[in-house]
Amino acid sequence: MEGSLKPMDAEQLRENAHKMVDFIADYYKSIESFPVLSQVKPGYLRELLPDSAPNQPESLQDVLDDIRQKIIPGVTHWQSPNFFAYYPSNSSTAGFLGEMLSAAFNIVGFSWVTSPAATELEVIVLDWLAKILKLPNQFLSSGRGGGVIQGTASEAVLVVLLAARDKFLRKHGKRSLENLVVYASDQTHSAMQKACQIAGIYPENLRVLKAGYSSNYALTPEVVSEAISNDFSAGLIPFFLCATVGTTSSAAVDPLFELGKICKANDMWLHIDAAYAGSACICPEYRHCIDGVEEADSFGMNAHKWFLTNFDCSVLWVKERSALIQSLSTNPEFLKNKASQENTVVDFKDWQIPLGRRFRSLKLWMVLRLYGLENLQSYIRNHIKLAQQFEELIGYDSRFEVVAPRTFSLVCFRLLPPPNHEDEGYKLNYSLLDAVNSSGELFLSHTVLSGKFVLRMAVGAPLTEERHIKAAWKVLQDKATDLLSGN
Repeated sequence: MEGSLKPMDAEQLRENAHKMVDFIADYYKSIESFPVLSQVKPGYLRELLPDSAPNQPESLQDVLDDIRQKIIPGVTHWQSPNFFAYYPSNSSTAGFLGEMLSAAFNIVGFSWVTSPAATELEVIVLDWLAKILKLPNQFLSSGRGGGVIQGTASEAVLVVLLAARDKFLRKHGKRSLENLVVYASDQTHSAMQKACQIAGIYPENLRVLKAGYSSNYALTPEVVSEAISNDFSAGLIPFFLCATVGTTSSAAVDPLFELGKICKANDMWLHIDAAYAGSACICPEYRHCIDGVEEADSFGMNAHKWFLTNFDCSVLWVKERSALIQSLSTNPEFLKNKASQENTVVDFKDWQIPLGRRFRSLKLWMVLRLYGLENLQSYIRNHIKLAQQFEELIGYDSRFEVVAPRTFSLVCFRLLPPPNHEDEGYKLNYSLLDAVNSSGELFLSHTVLSGKFVLRMAVGAPLTEERHIKAAWKVLQDKATDLLSGN
């Protein structure tokens, strides 16, 4: 490989990494010049790239030129200040530096012995975050519980569902699987359904309960109690409830305290999915949104959504780590070592689905250290303030309405249809969404609430400022004017 890029050479790394950092910095400086939502057609890239890999090495400059000319047009820019779709996926300088360091070490930290610092830092930093959120002491590593970083909230809900399933199968017998029942609302993330499919829960035993319209689409305790009672009467075994803090559609907050009491009375596992809104609960004025977490068996939030920590970094805490370990542990000969066998260390391979795991705690640790709690709180509060400003702008235009109460930084709204409109504005708002996203000036996503097609404005990109909110509102108004005038 003389004269070419070596697998790992310190000086070549220094030279090429400088070029890459410059490229990335230039990308961020120019990010507003790109269409937020990629405007390419399906299959565009196959027409631009060769149909086989090169035999000889190419220069980094050639690769960067191709990224600029061929890859970036097919990128939807999640870090754009005009990205308001789904929920945010935060990057930050601190998170990026932590990701670089993780890539540099490139460890595979499945057990303590494979890199003690990776395991011990994860334990420590998740205790830090648990204390910031004022989680009960049972979730700390000093007791019988603790925290672990998963890839996504979908993985988190799967591992706790498996742990709960196996706990109940040990109690009721393996043949009782067909009788196990899971409860969630119709606003719960679809990851719950997928987790049930993977865990072997019978499809007819997933109870998708209708959320209450009057409570901003939160799960109603009375509906849960009635469903559980009916299933007990039918000889079934209610065993798992997923509650949400910040639902995908409307950022609804389920009543955790009441749901926790129901689960406790019926000996059920309560999982709280706070993937989006958990970050807001570092602010004292929003901590009440997770009041009742003391009744939960597990709690999760995505630091990669709204906590300035680059994807992926989904944090999960459990009260009984033994439940995860009993369900997910393996101990083949080639993984045996003195520290693990003496049971003096944590082996996170037994807390997750895959064996391998990256050194993800580095970036969360660096975010907490390089920004500090006060700056992180200000960051969250600023996005909520911007969402409030957008909500106020809607109130000045009688053609629009806010569809659901705003709690965090998500605003659900729609363009009101003319009187006697055939589908209550469904096609009208679909067309508005398409017109806005096709412009490339901003990117919104949608949901359906009570049969209404609703646009979602999720404020949370790291670079978003007040001027972007005002510009987005002007685009929406202009496109609405065009649609209502028939243009």
